[in-house]
Amino acid sequence: MDQFTLPFIIGHLNYWLFTLLMMTGLYIVVAKGNLVKKIVGLNMFQTSVFMLYISMGKVTGGTAPIFPIDMQIDPDVVYSNPLPHVLILTAIVVGIATTALGLALIVRIREEYHTIEEGLIQKIELEKATREIREFGEVMGGGE
Repeated sequence: MDQFTLPFIIGHLNYWLFTLLMMTGLYIVVAKGNLVKKIVGLNMFQTSVFMLYISMGKVTGGTAPIFPIDMQIDPDVVYSNPLPHVLILTAIVVGIATTALGLALIVRIREEYHTIEEGLIQKIELEKATREIREFGEVMGGGE
């Protein structure tokens, strides 16, 4: 257990926060029945992945990979990798679009079922399916 010293923990704080945020987001998505809370949990999960990629892309002492105007490149300069940051910008746009779509679907679900609780929606769907099976019998796949 000598490896888990205070400097080690503080030095890897971003990874600890990533893990905490990811597990919290996953818990909210799985455990909560409210659809808006599930969207919030999904956003927390996405944000934790953003943190992980940006943390991995950070180079201590690195500078932005921009060529000088005179094109005289110093081989001793350490550059940061821009790829993780570019990927995260794309992921942020996709995350915003996913959130917008999810919220739009929740609005439509609320209009149809008058609730955004997953358990109540399942109950309403079960009652609706039972009623249709009684009404139409084997045509709808019922065994009666």
